[in-house]
Amino acid sequence: MTPNGRDDPVSEGAATLIGQLGDRLGILARSMHQLLIIEIPELREDAQLLQLLNDSIEANVETVFTAIRHDIAIDNVKPPTAALEHARRLAQRGDSVNILVRAYRLAHKAVLDEVREEIRASQLDSQLGLDIFGKIAEITFGYVDWISQKVVATYQSERDQWMENRNSVRALRVREVLDNREIDVDAMTAQIRYPLSHIHLAAVLWDGGSTADDALVLMERFVCQLGESIGASTTPLFIPVDRMTGFAWIPLLADAARHAVAKVRTFAAAQSDDAPRIAVGDPLPHIDGFRRSHQQAEDAHSVAIALGANAPRATASADPGLSMAALLGGNIKAAAAWVDHALGPLASPTANDARLRDTLRVFLRTGSSFKSAADELHVHPNTIKYRVHRAAERRGKPLTQDRLDIEVALTLCHWYGSAVLKGSDSVEPQCRVN
Repeated sequence: MTPNGRDDPVSEGAATLIGQLGDRLGILARSMHQLLIIEIPELREDAQLLQLLNDSIEANVETVFTAIRHDIAIDNVKPPTAALEHARRLAQRGDSVNILVRAYRLAHKAVLDEVREEIRASQLDSQLGLDIFGKIAEITFGYVDWISQKVVATYQSERDQWMENRNSVRALRVREVLDNREIDVDAMTAQIRYPLSHIHLAAVLWDGGSTADDALVLMERFVCQLGESIGASTTPLFIPVDRMTGFAWIPLLADAARHAVAKVRTFAAAQSDDAPRIAVGDPLPHIDGFRRSHQQAEDAHSVAIALGANAPRATASADPGLSMAALLGGNIKAAAAWVDHALGPLASPTANDARLRDTLRVFLRTGSSFKSAADELHVHPNTIKYRVHRAAERRGKPLTQDRLDIEVALTLCHWYGSAVLKGSDSVEPQCRVN
């Protein structure tokens, strides 16, 4: 009998091999995460769900690996919380259940590919290796079959409940507006009870850490109070997206629109720590402005989610460089390659290089003015001169060469931090704001 109490060399070999793979669980989960968002584009459409997807993958792999290592029957394990919550969120957003099913099939194949490579690397007897692979394949298939039924049932239950509770007609009409359909503006205004002919400040709101079950109620109340604070011409429009996120539009007249974004920042800064976080677009007029401001707000939201705990309470599409960061942040690998090419050694993840990058970014943005950069960074102009000179030395090329590339790269560094720097093992952006 083996030290683990098994007298079956296949079971013992499977447990040992899975233990070796389990030591690289984080790397394996990130690799599978990347595979799924490449193969299933719908999974990458919402930045807030990406981390939940990663947690679901890691929890599922850890659960089935534990079952194999300790010879636990699949019927005796519990569905991972993250997996069930991910199914609920997809249901709330109206995504097809086929996305879930396909994700589990692709993930299963990825696990078996890793098992096959591990068996090859272990140089086991060919028959024993084949038997071990067969056992692991059988157990993991059983798990995928079992968990798929659980998540699909969870999805359907949540979908039914969500469709009953949400204001489905109003939300559907708003979606028709956002889909660029030809519509009768006056008739649509009456149906959604919102003035489409006004100036619109669009917003995306998400849970700021409240433990309350009525997060959407708190968000809607937040939007109404915000509307009063910035001078809304009438009641804002609020549409739930899921139980953690909502879209909003605040109708404005010209006088109120001029300073609306600044007032949003002031209002958000005065709220409690668990108040909803908000991302806003520019105040723009008429139905085209309704759509465009919403797209800007979604872009700002995607960057704010990437910023994580470092995100401000209010993020605006008008923030310097944010629109570009949102545009390029959809492909972090390509963005990192751009940064490496444009900045060279200056893209190193050290505190000193970070200070040089930030100084250079402000210097270039202020028209290469030592005084303006010094005023913004609250240092002496000579300090700016020294840092700019050092930044050029670290880059290894004159700053006059490829200046546009430099500015784009510095903007990406500012918003996405270590995720686009040399030597970073991050898959998801781990960002900061200076």
